[in-house]
Amino acid sequence: MKKQFLFAILTGLALSTKAQTDTTTQHLDEVIIQENRIQIPFSKQSRNISIIDKQQIETTPGRSLQEILSFVPGVDVRQRGVTGVQADIGIRGGSFAQTLMLLNGIKLTDPQSGHHMMNIPVPMVNIDRVEVLKGPGSRIYGQNAYAGAINVITSLSEEKFLRVQGYAGDFGMKGINFAGSLPAGKYKQNIAVSYDDSNGYQYNSDYQVSNIFYEGGINLNDQNSLRGMIAYTDRTFGANGFYSSSFPDQWESIQTTLSSLSHTLNTGQFYLNSRAYYRRNVDEYRLRRNEPEFYQNNHTSNVYALEANGHFKSSLGTTGFGVETRQETIESNNLGDRERTMGGLFLEQLFNFGDLVDLRAGIYSNYNSNYGWKHFPGAEVGFQASKEIRLYSGYGVSYRVPSFTDLYYVGPTNIGNDQLVPEQAQNWEIGAKWSKANFRSELVYYIRNTDNLIEWTRPTDNAGEDIPWQPQNFTKVNFDGIELSLFYRVNPRATTFQIKEFSFSYNYINADLKEQPGVETRYALTSLKNQVIGGALFGIGKKTEWNTKMRYVERMNQDPYFVIDMRIDYNRLGKIGVFAEASNLTNTEYVEAATIQMPGRWFRAGFMLNLE
Repeated sequence: MKKQFLFAILTGLALSTKAQTDTTTQHLDEVIIQENRIQIPFSKQSRNISIIDKQQIETTPGRSLQEILSFVPGVDVRQRGVTGVQADIGIRGGSFAQTLMLLNGIKLTDPQSGHHMMNIPVPMVNIDRVEVLKGPGSRIYGQNAYAGAINVITSLSEEKFLRVQGYAGDFGMKGINFAGSLPAGKYKQNIAVSYDDSNGYQYNSDYQVSNIFYEGGINLNDQNSLRGMIAYTDRTFGANGFYSSSFPDQWESIQTTLSSLSHTLNTGQFYLNSRAYYRRNVDEYRLRRNEPEFYQNNHTSNVYALEANGHFKSSLGTTGFGVETRQETIESNNLGDRERTMGGLFLEQLFNFGDLVDLRAGIYSNYNSNYGWKHFPGAEVGFQASKEIRLYSGYGVSYRVPSFTDLYYVGPTNIGNDQLVPEQAQNWEIGAKWSKANFRSELVYYIRNTDNLIEWTRPTDNAGEDIPWQPQNFTKVNFDGIELSLFYRVNPRATTFQIKEFSFSYNYINADLKEQPGVETRYALTSLKNQVIGGALFGIGKKTEWNTKMRYVERMNQDPYFVIDMRIDYNRLGKIGVFAEASNLTNTEYVEAATIQMPGRWFRAGFMLNLE
């Protein structure tokens, strides 16, 4: 393992050295980060943000967003099986419940359980880019953006096109998706349908996943526009060991519906986006797949929300403001019939002191019908030391409320705790960014001091009894870490062999949560500790691309593992293309979540058809 790890790092450094001799340059697009109020170009952000763009989505070896996120620095993806059929996402050592998922700024938080946050009803082909905000996001996105937030962005095309992609692979895996754009005058619209299934790589790990996605929009005039979306996903899977290693025949079926309608007014000096959205999640869970009468949970959760966010410009700079209201309900044979209401107020100000210094400060005030009012201030300051170097520092308070499962669940292996109080954390970070021509790099150090951390525990001295897990509040837990990342990209050339993209990152996270005598913890003591990610995208001739990705992951109190994935594309941007992918080329035995062994070396291949 150590020899493989050292060889991978040396190979990456060698590739980096070679890439630096390439004189081809490319000016990366000045991407505007899609926050809900003040939107700032990526190069002017005083935060640690990673962007996964269209090229990376299309060339990274992976059949799901979850697999692609596993190559983002500081992001901890814990899959239960392949292609992300059920996966938890953590950021900077945080748990799956401490990450907020969004789709075009719409919160996808499920009040039942954080395990459902990745039920994103959007086929991969429709994703334009993904923005990963690391660190406190409560001031920007509201509650539950505790350790970070991930915003999936789609875009409406003005051109007609049809894209078809199909694939097949090991474990009886197969899938097909159709995505098209059909603008009609001023009205733009996208529609996509996808289906994936597999027999499973081990007993009771089969799955079927279907997605239907539609979005449309129209510019009413130069200042007003409307945009709407409706999407649906159905995930049904054998859940061998997913939630308890004692029951190999677990099974789950989840259907998620999401719809939204928004209006945008933009005069240049004044911007206002108003939207309403609705999310419904239906979850059927069986402890024994073919015996629902033995133990079965049926949950139906609904989220209704209204938001208005905007900004205006004045002599003081840019002022951002927002208001939100949200109602969450659940009907469950296990959790009971519950509901809670939340409201929020946002206010922030961006000051520019000449061309070199900027300060962004604000506060989010949240009302929860169960916990009352809470206030979350934060600020970031940036200093443009030179054209290439930007220094920054920030502070923020983050917040997460317990899920209904945390509070009320009753089962043979888990039991809730209705005395839980919300988690809260103080966050600090300091960092530096360097960007020149084809290169960009970033170094950041961060601290998160948590009060009332919610963690599932059970006594270790159980006298032979199988005592269930139950969540508790820990008084104080401190995290600190460092992240280093390097990225290189060059314009493609018609050469025989070319390094088109290279990336390397290292993360170290330290948590002072210690084992307590007689108490076993479920998630916190398996948080990310060391993470190394590397990758290189090679161009071979005019039409062939070869992408190699590697990960070295070490979590607290778990064995480290090293994995290499690979993908080859031919004519990806042409009318007809083909690809082949391989995962875990090292044939490593490893576990990402619970006690579930991930598969060894496995393969898939497919085709792409692009019509315009």
